[in-house]
Amino acid sequence: MVSKFSCSDIIERPVSSDIMAKAHQKSLEMGTLRNSVTKGSGNLTGFVGEGLVYEYLLDNGNMIEWSNTYDYDLIMNGDILIDVKSKKTGFQPKLHYECSIADQNTKQACDIYFFTRVRGDMTSGWLLGWLPKKEYFDKATFIEKGEVDKTNGWKCKTDCWNVAINELRSVNELVQL
Repeated sequence: MVSKFSCSDIIERPVSSDIMAKAHQKSLEMGTLRNSVTKGSGNLTGFVGEGLVYEYLLDNGNMIEWSNTYDYDLIMNGDILIDVKSKKTGFQPKLHYECSIADQNTKQACDIYFFTRVRGDMTSGWLLGWLPKKEYFDKATFIEKGEVDKTNGWKCKTDCWNVAINELRSVNELVQL
């Protein structure tokens, strides 16, 4: 049974110099992806988010491989494929904030979507939670490009699927898989 998600399930982590160095290198190697909503400016945020998840899972006894592909970012315990989705922020996330997946990324061959928020100054970030891919899309609300999300007033930059943070599973539930 999945327990009720709360603020205590969100984990704040500092961005280590090791994560920052790896994220910066990966960002340079990647360049700008075709169809990038942020035209490549979100690469560093994305890689820092991946690094935060990588370190946390490793610190909690999981075997983790950081192996960026189009379909997934991390491989946990040899066979769980995790795609990390990150957003840049200036403040601590609230439970009603949305976790988004661009419609163009719905075909990724991953098992789990894991969500993070990273401070704009790259000093820390939050591990928000995760959902199995099928469960994410069962819960998600579709929002068209240009539409304003009624839950938060955000104007959508591309077609996407949203789930509120409070609908996610706890990070610690993933650690125990």
